[in-house]
Amino acid sequence: MIFGRVKPLDAILRTAEKKSLHRSLGALQLTLLGVGAIIGTGIFVLTSEAAQKAGPGMMISFVIAGAVCAVAALCYSELASMLPVSGSAYTYSYAVMGEMLAWLVGWALVLEYAVAASAVSVGWSGYFVGQLRGWFGIELPTELIAGPFAGGVINLPAVFIALLITGLLIRGTTESARVNAVLVAIKVTALTVFIVLAIPVMKMENFEPFTPMGWAGHNGAGVIGAAASIFFAYVGFDAVSTAAEETKNPQRNVPIGLIGSLAICTVFYMLVAAGAIGSPLGSQPVTSAMGEWLAPGSAGLSARCTELAALGHEPLSCSKEALAHVLREIGYLNFGNLIGLAAFLALPSVILVMIYGQTRMFFVMSRDGLLPEKLSTVHPKWKTPHIITAITGIGVTLAAAFLPVGKLADIANAGTLAAFVAVAICVVVLRRREPNRHRPFRTPALWLVASATVIGCVGLYLSLPFEAQMVLPIWGGVGLLLYFAYGYRASHLGRGLVEVHETDADAPPPPQEVERPFNA
Repeated sequence: MIFGRVKPLDAILRTAEKKSLHRSLGALQLTLLGVGAIIGTGIFVLTSEAAQKAGPGMMISFVIAGAVCAVAALCYSELASMLPVSGSAYTYSYAVMGEMLAWLVGWALVLEYAVAASAVSVGWSGYFVGQLRGWFGIELPTELIAGPFAGGVINLPAVFIALLITGLLIRGTTESARVNAVLVAIKVTALTVFIVLAIPVMKMENFEPFTPMGWAGHNGAGVIGAAASIFFAYVGFDAVSTAAEETKNPQRNVPIGLIGSLAICTVFYMLVAAGAIGSPLGSQPVTSAMGEWLAPGSAGLSARCTELAALGHEPLSCSKEALAHVLREIGYLNFGNLIGLAAFLALPSVILVMIYGQTRMFFVMSRDGLLPEKLSTVHPKWKTPHIITAITGIGVTLAAAFLPVGKLADIANAGTLAAFVAVAICVVVLRRREPNRHRPFRTPALWLVASATVIGCVGLYLSLPFEAQMVLPIWGGVGLLLYFAYGYRASHLGRGLVEVHETDADAPPPPQEVERPFNA
């Protein structure tokens, strides 16, 4: 019975104890980890995407996306406090819903982390190009800075940064650890500066019409469609739960880190969105010469933006460095360039955390025998899982080279939303199955919160563009083929090995550039 392969909770906890990762992260460090993972391309770049889909109504989109994440965070917190182990939703599903569904959830998380890293790489590329233009007046040819969907051939800056971060994670240098801690502060400072400069000069007339595309339009347009895309701006908070095995007093600190990081980022996002909408650029969607709405990431929008740029006008929806562009239009040219510089410097830390998160997912799945154990081999010199990291980096690089940031974000969201639904179901099932088990953190109003999580996630998924919706079932089908071809037979649980061997239990030490900054 495939669905009957449920790994006992106590066995999972014993495996974590054998593995014995160094527990060094506290509540503040976890919150910083969450903020570092969350604040990135979503707010620095996808503000343009949201403006094209919803106009000023993207304010409501941020509220909707944040609300869905909030209820999902409450569900995550209960499970993470009960099961302070690596693997996030994959591990929780293994303990509650069985091996095959756990594999599918883990496979969806792989989609989330890898494609998210690609999206951030493309976002970084936009700011890199903007820095060359803003500081040095250098214009790079479109063919080399955008993929085919955006009117180019290949996004070379995105390829460069994805490969650089992959190499950094393989090497595991201490220097990058200290830098990564500083980058979190740079991102928060940059958003604070933007808010301080943009809010006082808001033009309230820019908020009308507030919902030019309505609530739910064609192909992901409208307030709900924008919420489905801008959901990416919150992706990353679940990376906190993947660090549970390396956390001091996880029963207390994991919930604080999850909810604290989400709350901090939500406040920033609402203020930043208001500043962008109220700027001279406004946030009304770009239309064709015939007045037709153009989908984000489409060749039509790219061509229209090129036409408008030739006329000396670049709307918010066309900008690849939205926040820097807003400040330049307000009149703060140097501050705009500095905001761009901050994003240029800070976004690589998000790529790092996302690739790190996927390598940890692969490691845990390999530890359970569902993937070849060779994949999680630790490099003898650098002490990092170099094979997994290299494979992940190549996949991230290929996606970043050819796809626009909006399409990548929507694909990543599909995987994330599926994992969140699984988490909500796990909390409810486990509460009924083992009501007396110790729960350091209990999700309040569980049935209401879990139901809201499932309904919210399904609603956002159905509001994604059709092609993004289809990626998830296709990806899941590929995952099932892999599972039945290898994982079903090689599974430790299926072979009666409920607990792994001592030699298999020793995970590689987490990449120093992720762990050590938060020890400072």
